[in-house]
Formats: sequence, C-alpha cells, structure tokens
Amino acid sequence: MEQGKIVSIEDRIPKLKQQRKKKANRRLIFLLIFFLFLIALVVYFQSPLSNIKAIKVSGNTVFSNETIVDQSGLTEDMNIWKVDEAEIEQVLLKLPEMKEVKVATEFPNTVVISVKEHKRVAYIMEGEDYIPVLENGKTLSVKGESEFPASAPILFQFSEGNVLEKMIASLGQLPEEVRNSISEIHATPKETDKEAITLYMNDGYEVIATLATFVDKMSHYPAIVAQLDPEVKGIIDLEVGSYFKPYGEGGANENEKEQEEEVEE
Repeated sequence: MEQGKIVSIEDRIPKLKQQRKKKANRRLIFLLIFFLFLIALVVYFQSPLSNIKAIKVSGNTVFSNETIVDQSGLTEDMNIWKVDEAEIEQVLLKLPEMKEVKVATEFPNTVVISVKEHKRVAYIMEGEDYIPVLENGKTLSVKGESEFPASAPILFQFSEGNVLEKMIASLGQLPEEVRNSISEIHATPKETDKEAITLYMNDGYEVIATLATFVDKMSHYPAIVAQLDPEVKGIIDLEVGSYFKPYGEGGANENEKEQEEEVEE
C-alpha cells in the first residue's frame, strides 16, 4: 500500500473518542427530556390543569343543561382522567325521559354529554295538572305544567289498562305532524267496540275512530282534510271507511238528516 493512504491508530483514536462523546451527549439529552416529560405529567395530573374546564350538553329539550350536569355528578374540580363515561351514561339513563346517552371526554379538559329524550306523546289531566305520557308508555310521576300543553294531545276518560296502553302505543306510531294536530282524545267505548275513541283536532274537526285501525287511518289525516272545504267543519268518521258529516247550525244535530260525504284515504 502507498504510505499516503495509511491512517495510523494514533490519528483514529481522537475521532473515535469524539464520536463516543457525541453519542453519550445524545443519550443524556434524551434521558433529560424523558425525565422532564415525566415530571410534567406528574405536575399535570396533580394540578388543576387536568381538571374539567367545560361540560357540553346537546340534544336535550325537556331537561336543562344544569339538571343533566347535576345528575351526572360531574364538577369542574374533577380530574378529567377520572371520568367514568359508562357509569355516567347509566346514571343519566335513570332519568325517566332519557332514551339514549353518550358521554365522551375531549382533550385537554372537556366532557361532552349527548342525549336523546323520549317524546311526550300525550298528557293525562289530573285535577288542574297535566301528567306527561312518554312514547315508551311510562307516565311521569312529576306533574306537567299547569298551562294547557300544545305539543301533544290530552287524554280523557281513559282508565289504566290495555286500552290506555294501546292508545299510548298508537300515538307513538303516528307521524309527529299528525300527533301534534290532535288537541284531545276521549275514550268513548260502546257495547260493540270497547276501543272506540273520539278526537278533537286543532283545526276544528272531530274524528270518530277505533284503536284497531287508528294508526293506519289517522296517518292519512292530512290527505283526508285536504279534500274538505276548510270553511265547513264537522265529524270525520274513520270507524268503517272514511266519511265526513258537516256540523249543522249550532253543532251536529242527531235529529237532523246529516249530509254525508265519503272521503278517500
């Protein structure tokens, strides 16, 4: 070999020492960063920095945000990493009107509660109060508002039992547009039909029906009314077929011969 290409051991030793020193420095820097990160985590978990700063509630219409937050047990001095999402969901589902609940934590310190409530499909009048009835058939023990509720029909003369349960279940199957157009529903049983009912509509019509065909026929109520003269109110008979009987002057008179008009569903 040519002498100019030979590198002596004495020349290589300083370079090896320098490379080893650089590697040691890099390890030291990595360890320092790692320990600083651990210290920062400990400080974060032990300090108010990891506490809940915001609780967001969505999907609620009956319960206020404050009621849901209070029921959940969440507070802003609680560590966000100690939030048990599944447990809070089960606690909130104990509220009678809760249908679905989803709890999620969002970094760095926000808890999001998304709920879906059972709809109020009817009210039962008790004294001067209106007791809400939910779509799942449950009656709230908490009394409703004392003012006339406009969001759902009021049930009259219904006793607890199969007829009431069937009435509530039928209301839950109706399109919301149709359900909200009903003002009152009266149980009017006959010897031939224990499930006969009479409805008073918000648009001024009276409807005679039976629970056996109530959902199917009332689902077509908007189409039925669209065929009638809005200036002429009367009784829509849906028990057998679909017939319209205009009111006589001062109301329907059974002694008068009533004009009957068949309407298509």
